[in-house]
Amino acid sequence: MTALLRVELTRLRWRRAVLLLLVGAVVVPAVLAAVTAFNTRPVSDGEMATARENGAREIRRCERNPGRLGVESAELCEDTVISWYTAREPLSLGNEREFGSGMAVVTVLVLLMMLLGTTFVGHDWSSGSMSNQLLFEPRRSRVWAAKAIVVTGVALLATAVVSTAYWLVLGVVARSRDLPPGPGVLRDCIEYGLRGALVAAAAALAGYALTMLFRSTVATIGVLFTFTIIGGMVIAVLGLDGRWQPGTNLDAVLRNGTTYSVETPKSCRSPRGPFEDPPEGSKCDSERDLSLGSGAAYFGVLLLGAGAASVASFRRRDVP
Repeated sequence: MTALLRVELTRLRWRRAVLLLLVGAVVVPAVLAAVTAFNTRPVSDGEMATARENGAREIRRCERNPGRLGVESAELCEDTVISWYTAREPLSLGNEREFGSGMAVVTVLVLLMMLLGTTFVGHDWSSGSMSNQLLFEPRRSRVWAAKAIVVTGVALLATAVVSTAYWLVLGVVARSRDLPPGPGVLRDCIEYGLRGALVAAAAALAGYALTMLFRSTVATIGVLFTFTIIGGMVIAVLGLDGRWQPGTNLDAVLRNGTTYSVETPKSCRSPRGPFEDPPEGSKCDSERDLSLGSGAAYFGVLLLGAGAASVASFRRRDVP
Protein backbone atom coordinates (compact mmCIF):
# COMPACT_ATOMS: atom_id res chain seq x y z
CA MET A 1 0.00 0.00 0.00
CA THR A 2 2.87 2.39 0.77
CA ALA A 3 4.30 1.96 -2.74
CA LEU A 4 0.86 2.57 -4.23
CA LEU A 5 0.48 5.76 -2.22
CA ARG A 6 3.85 7.00 -3.49
CA VAL A 7 2.81 6.29 -7.07
CA GLU A 8 -0.48 8.18 -6.67
CA LEU A 9 1.29 11.08 -4.97
CA THR A 10 3.74 11.28 -7.86
CA ARG A 11 0.89 11.18 -10.36
CA LEU A 12 -0.86 13.96 -8.46
CA ARG A 13 2.31 16.04 -8.30
CA TRP A 14 2.91 15.83 -12.04
CA ARG A 15 -0.64 16.75 -13.04
CA ARG A 16 -0.45 20.34 -14.34
CA ALA A 17 -4.08 21.16 -13.63
CA VAL A 18 -3.64 20.03 -10.03
CA LEU A 19 -0.55 22.19 -9.62
CA LEU A 20 -2.42 25.20 -11.00
CA LEU A 21 -5.24 24.62 -8.52
CA LEU A 22 -2.75 24.40 -5.64
CA VAL A 23 -1.09 27.61 -6.80
CA GLY A 24 -4.51 29.25 -6.93
CA ALA A 25 -5.19 28.05 -3.38
CA VAL A 26 -2.15 30.06 -2.28
CA VAL A 27 -2.45 33.09 -4.54
CA VAL A 28 -6.15 33.89 -4.07
CA PRO A 29 -6.05 33.96 -0.23
CA ALA A 30 -2.82 35.99 -0.44
CA VAL A 31 -4.60 38.53 -2.65
CA LEU A 32 -7.57 38.59 -0.26
CA ALA A 33 -5.22 39.22 2.65
CA ALA A 34 -3.53 42.07 0.78
CA VAL A 35 -6.86 43.63 -0.19
CA THR A 36 -8.16 43.32 3.37
CA ALA A 37 -5.02 44.94 4.78
CA PHE A 38 -5.22 47.74 2.20
CA ASN A 39 -8.93 48.46 2.73
CA THR A 40 -8.45 48.72 6.51
CA ARG A 41 -5.23 50.76 6.43
CA PRO A 42 -4.94 53.77 8.77
CA VAL A 43 -5.73 57.19 7.36
CA SER A 44 -2.54 58.96 6.29
CA ASP A 45 -1.68 62.62 6.82
CA GLY A 46 -2.00 63.20 3.09
CA GLU A 47 -5.51 61.76 3.07
CA MET A 48 -6.42 63.96 6.03
CA ALA A 49 -5.17 67.07 4.24
CA THR A 50 -7.06 66.16 1.06
CA ALA A 51 -10.25 65.52 3.04
CA ARG A 52 -9.87 68.85 4.84
CA GLU A 53 -9.50 70.62 1.51
CA ASN A 54 -12.41 68.83 -0.17
CA GLY A 55 -14.69 69.33 2.81
CA ALA A 56 -13.88 73.00 3.44
CA ARG A 57 -17.35 74.14 2.35
CA GLU A 58 -19.13 71.61 4.57
CA ILE A 59 -16.90 72.57 7.49
CA ARG A 60 -17.84 76.26 7.16
CA ARG A 61 -21.52 75.40 6.79
CA CYS A 62 -21.33 73.16 9.87
CA GLU A 63 -19.60 75.84 11.93
CA ARG A 64 -22.44 78.27 11.15
CA ASN A 65 -25.14 75.78 12.18
CA PRO A 66 -23.75 72.59 13.80
CA GLY A 67 -27.15 71.23 14.83
CA ARG A 68 -28.38 71.11 11.25
CA LEU A 69 -25.74 68.50 10.43
CA GLY A 70 -26.18 66.63 13.71
CA VAL A 71 -22.95 67.92 15.26
CA GLU A 72 -22.95 68.90 18.93
CA SER A 73 -20.68 71.95 18.67
CA ALA A 74 -18.77 74.00 16.10
CA GLU A 75 -15.44 72.77 17.51
CA LEU A 76 -16.28 69.24 16.35
CA CYS A 77 -17.24 70.24 12.81
CA GLU A 78 -13.80 69.81 11.25
CA ASP A 79 -13.20 66.35 12.70
CA THR A 80 -16.71 65.24 11.83
CA VAL A 81 -16.58 66.36 8.20
CA ILE A 82 -13.11 64.92 7.70
CA SER A 83 -14.34 61.58 9.03
CA TRP A 84 -17.00 61.58 6.28
CA TYR A 85 -14.27 61.63 3.65
CA THR A 86 -11.90 59.25 5.40
CA ALA A 87 -14.34 56.73 6.85
CA ARG A 88 -12.56 53.39 6.91
CA GLU A 89 -13.11 50.49 9.29
CA PRO A 90 -9.96 49.49 11.20
CA LEU A 91 -8.75 45.92 10.86
CA SER A 92 -10.58 43.54 13.21
CA LEU A 93 -9.90 39.82 13.07
CA GLY A 94 -13.22 39.10 14.74
CA ASN A 95 -15.15 41.08 12.13
CA GLU A 96 -13.21 39.47 9.31
CA ARG A 97 -14.06 36.03 10.67
CA GLU A 98 -17.74 36.75 11.25
CA PHE A 99 -18.65 39.10 8.40
CA GLY A 100 -15.61 39.67 6.19
CA SER A 101 -13.03 37.79 4.21
CA GLY A 102 -12.95 34.64 6.37
CA MET A 103 -15.86 33.02 4.58
CA ALA A 104 -14.48 34.13 1.20
CA VAL A 105 -11.20 32.31 1.88
CA VAL A 106 -13.02 29.13 2.92
CA THR A 107 -15.29 29.28 -0.13
CA VAL A 108 -12.36 29.66 -2.51
CA LEU A 109 -10.44 26.78 -0.92
CA VAL A 110 -13.49 24.48 -0.95
CA LEU A 111 -14.17 25.14 -4.63
CA LEU A 112 -10.53 24.70 -5.64
CA MET A 113 -10.10 21.48 -3.67
CA MET A 114 -13.32 20.07 -5.11
CA LEU A 115 -11.94 20.76 -8.58
CA LEU A 116 -8.63 19.22 -7.55
CA GLY A 117 -10.32 15.97 -6.56
CA THR A 118 -12.40 15.67 -9.70
CA THR A 119 -9.63 16.84 -12.05
CA PHE A 120 -7.07 14.39 -10.69
CA VAL A 121 -9.07 11.24 -11.36
CA GLY A 122 -11.08 12.66 -14.25
CA HIS A 123 -7.92 12.68 -16.34
CA ASP A 124 -7.44 8.96 -15.67
CA TRP A 125 -10.88 8.21 -17.08
CA SER A 126 -10.72 10.58 -20.03
CA SER A 127 -7.27 9.37 -21.11
CA GLY A 128 -8.06 5.70 -20.59
CA SER A 129 -5.10 5.21 -18.24
CA MET A 130 -7.25 3.67 -15.51
CA SER A 131 -7.18 0.26 -17.22
CA ASN A 132 -3.37 0.43 -17.42
CA GLN A 133 -3.15 1.21 -13.70
CA LEU A 134 -5.28 -1.83 -12.88
CA LEU A 135 -2.83 -4.06 -14.77
CA PHE A 136 -0.20 -3.27 -12.13
CA GLU A 137 -2.61 -3.35 -9.18
CA PRO A 138 -5.73 -5.42 -9.93
CA ARG A 139 -7.20 -5.00 -6.43
CA ARG A 140 -9.57 -2.16 -7.18
CA SER A 141 -10.43 -1.32 -3.58
CA ARG A 142 -6.75 -0.61 -2.88
CA VAL A 143 -6.50 1.62 -5.95
CA TRP A 144 -9.62 3.54 -4.94
CA ALA A 145 -8.41 3.94 -1.37
CA ALA A 146 -4.90 5.02 -2.37
CA LYS A 147 -6.20 7.77 -4.65
CA ALA A 148 -8.69 8.91 -2.01
CA ILE A 149 -6.02 9.10 0.72
CA VAL A 150 -3.64 11.07 -1.46
CA VAL A 151 -6.25 13.54 -2.70
CA THR A 152 -7.73 14.12 0.76
CA GLY A 153 -4.34 14.34 2.47
CA VAL A 154 -2.89 16.84 0.01
CA ALA A 155 -6.04 18.97 0.12
CA LEU A 156 -6.09 18.97 3.93
CA LEU A 157 -2.39 19.82 4.25
CA ALA A 158 -2.48 22.59 1.64
CA THR A 159 -5.64 24.29 2.94
CA ALA A 160 -4.61 23.99 6.61
CA VAL A 161 -1.29 25.71 5.90
CA VAL A 162 -2.89 28.42 3.76
CA SER A 163 -5.72 29.10 6.24
CA THR A 164 -3.37 29.30 9.21
CA ALA A 165 -0.97 31.56 7.32
CA TYR A 166 -3.85 33.83 6.29
CA TRP A 167 -4.95 34.51 9.86
CA LEU A 168 -1.39 34.80 11.17
CA VAL A 169 -0.61 37.43 8.52
CA LEU A 170 -3.71 39.44 9.43
CA GLY A 171 -2.76 39.09 13.09
CA VAL A 172 0.70 40.52 12.40
CA VAL A 173 -0.81 43.40 10.40
CA ALA A 174 -3.25 44.20 13.22
CA ARG A 175 -0.46 44.24 15.82
CA SER A 176 1.70 46.45 13.62
CA ARG A 177 -1.14 49.00 13.68
CA ASP A 178 -1.48 48.84 17.47
CA LEU A 179 -4.74 46.91 17.09
CA PRO A 180 -3.91 43.66 18.86
CA PRO A 181 -6.70 41.07 18.76
CA GLY A 182 -8.53 40.42 22.00
CA PRO A 183 -7.82 37.37 24.16
CA GLY A 184 -8.41 34.21 22.19
CA VAL A 185 -9.52 35.99 18.99
CA LEU A 186 -6.55 34.88 16.89
CA ARG A 187 -6.91 31.33 18.19
CA ASP A 188 -10.61 31.33 17.28
CA CYS A 189 -9.75 32.58 13.79
CA ILE A 190 -7.15 29.85 13.29
CA GLU A 191 -9.60 27.21 14.49
CA TYR A 192 -12.17 28.64 12.07
CA GLY A 193 -9.65 28.29 9.26
CA LEU A 194 -8.75 24.72 10.26
CA ARG A 195 -12.41 23.71 10.26
CA GLY A 196 -12.62 25.27 6.82
CA ALA A 197 -9.63 23.16 5.78
CA LEU A 198 -11.46 20.03 6.89
CA VAL A 199 -14.45 21.06 4.78
CA ALA A 200 -12.15 21.68 1.80
CA ALA A 201 -10.56 18.24 2.24
CA ALA A 202 -14.03 16.68 2.39
CA ALA A 203 -14.94 18.57 -0.79
CA ALA A 204 -11.85 17.13 -2.51
CA LEU A 205 -12.84 13.63 -1.42
CA ALA A 206 -16.43 14.20 -2.58
CA GLY A 207 -15.24 15.43 -5.98
CA TYR A 208 -12.98 12.41 -6.29
CA ALA A 209 -15.63 9.88 -5.20
CA LEU A 210 -18.29 11.27 -7.54
CA THR A 211 -15.89 11.32 -10.48
CA MET A 212 -14.99 7.70 -9.83
CA LEU A 213 -18.74 7.00 -9.81
CA PHE A 214 -19.75 8.98 -12.91
CA ARG A 215 -16.39 8.68 -14.69
CA SER A 216 -16.82 12.25 -15.91
CA THR A 217 -15.56 15.56 -14.56
CA VAL A 218 -18.45 17.46 -16.13
CA ALA A 219 -21.04 15.16 -14.55
CA THR A 220 -19.44 15.54 -11.13
CA ILE A 221 -19.40 19.34 -11.32
CA GLY A 222 -23.02 19.30 -12.44
CA VAL A 223 -24.11 17.10 -9.52
CA LEU A 224 -22.23 19.21 -6.98
CA PHE A 225 -23.66 22.41 -8.46
CA THR A 226 -27.16 20.95 -8.28
CA PHE A 227 -26.69 19.96 -4.66
CA THR A 228 -25.27 23.27 -3.48
CA ILE A 229 -27.54 25.62 -5.45
CA ILE A 230 -30.71 23.89 -6.59
CA GLY A 231 -30.76 21.45 -3.66
CA GLY A 232 -31.29 24.30 -1.21
CA MET A 233 -34.19 25.60 -3.30
CA VAL A 234 -35.82 22.17 -3.41
CA ILE A 235 -35.50 21.82 0.38
CA ALA A 236 -37.17 25.22 0.80
CA VAL A 237 -40.00 24.30 -1.61
CA LEU A 238 -40.62 21.06 0.30
CA GLY A 239 -41.15 23.13 3.43
CA LEU A 240 -38.24 21.66 5.39
CA ASP A 241 -36.69 24.00 7.93
CA GLY A 242 -33.16 25.38 7.86
CA ARG A 243 -31.82 22.33 9.67
CA TRP A 244 -31.58 20.55 6.29
CA GLN A 245 -30.11 23.41 4.28
CA PRO A 246 -26.47 22.84 3.17
CA GLY A 247 -25.57 26.44 3.99
CA THR A 248 -26.88 26.20 7.54
CA ASN A 249 -24.93 23.02 8.24
CA LEU A 250 -21.79 24.51 6.70
CA ASP A 251 -22.18 27.53 8.97
CA ALA A 252 -22.51 25.21 11.97
CA VAL A 253 -19.26 23.46 11.07
CA LEU A 254 -17.27 26.62 10.45
CA ARG A 255 -18.55 28.60 13.43
CA ASN A 256 -18.62 25.68 15.87
CA GLY A 257 -22.41 25.85 16.05
CA THR A 258 -25.08 28.17 14.71
CA THR A 259 -28.81 28.87 14.89
CA TYR A 260 -31.62 28.61 12.37
CA SER A 261 -35.24 29.71 12.24
CA VAL A 262 -38.29 27.45 12.36
CA GLU A 263 -41.97 28.12 11.97
CA THR A 264 -43.73 28.09 15.32
CA PRO A 265 -47.12 26.41 15.90
CA LYS A 266 -50.26 28.48 15.50
CA SER A 267 -50.91 28.17 19.20
CA CYS A 268 -47.84 30.31 19.80
CA ARG A 269 -49.18 33.22 17.79
CA SER A 270 -51.53 34.55 20.45
CA PRO A 271 -51.05 38.21 21.39
CA ARG A 272 -48.13 38.67 23.72
CA GLY A 273 -46.79 41.60 25.63
CA PRO A 274 -44.50 43.98 23.68
CA PHE A 275 -41.42 42.79 25.56
CA GLU A 276 -42.47 39.25 26.30
CA ASP A 277 -40.41 36.58 24.51
CA PRO A 278 -41.11 32.85 24.51
CA PRO A 279 -38.87 30.74 26.77
CA GLU A 280 -35.65 29.74 25.06
CA GLY A 281 -35.79 26.20 23.73
CA SER A 282 -39.58 25.96 23.99
CA LYS A 283 -41.80 25.02 21.05
CA CYS A 284 -42.71 28.69 20.65
CA ASP A 285 -39.09 29.77 20.27
CA SER A 286 -38.42 30.36 16.55
CA GLU A 287 -34.65 29.96 16.97
CA ARG A 288 -33.05 26.51 17.14
CA ASP A 289 -29.45 25.58 17.85
CA LEU A 290 -27.41 23.48 15.42
CA SER A 291 -24.17 22.08 16.81
CA LEU A 292 -20.87 21.41 15.09
CA GLY A 293 -21.43 17.68 15.45
CA SER A 294 -24.84 17.84 13.77
CA GLY A 295 -23.46 19.84 10.86
CA ALA A 296 -20.53 17.47 10.46
CA ALA A 297 -22.87 14.46 10.60
CA TYR A 298 -25.02 16.00 7.84
CA PHE A 299 -22.11 16.19 5.42
CA GLY A 300 -20.59 12.98 6.73
CA VAL A 301 -23.66 10.95 5.81
CA LEU A 302 -23.71 12.44 2.31
CA LEU A 303 -19.99 11.82 1.87
CA LEU A 304 -20.28 8.27 3.16
CA GLY A 305 -23.13 7.55 0.75
CA ALA A 306 -21.22 8.95 -2.21
CA GLY A 307 -18.09 7.02 -1.23
CA ALA A 308 -19.93 3.72 -0.80
CA ALA A 309 -21.65 4.08 -4.18
CA SER A 310 -18.34 5.03 -5.78
CA VAL A 311 -16.46 2.03 -4.38
CA ALA A 312 -19.23 -0.39 -5.31
CA SER A 313 -19.39 0.96 -8.86
CA PHE A 314 -15.61 0.88 -9.32
CA ARG A 315 -15.38 -2.71 -8.12
CA ARG A 316 -18.17 -4.07 -10.33
CA ARG A 317 -18.29 -2.06 -13.54
CA ASP A 318 -16.03 -2.78 -16.46
CA VAL A 319 -13.12 -0.42 -16.95
CA PRO A 320 -12.60 0.60 -20.59
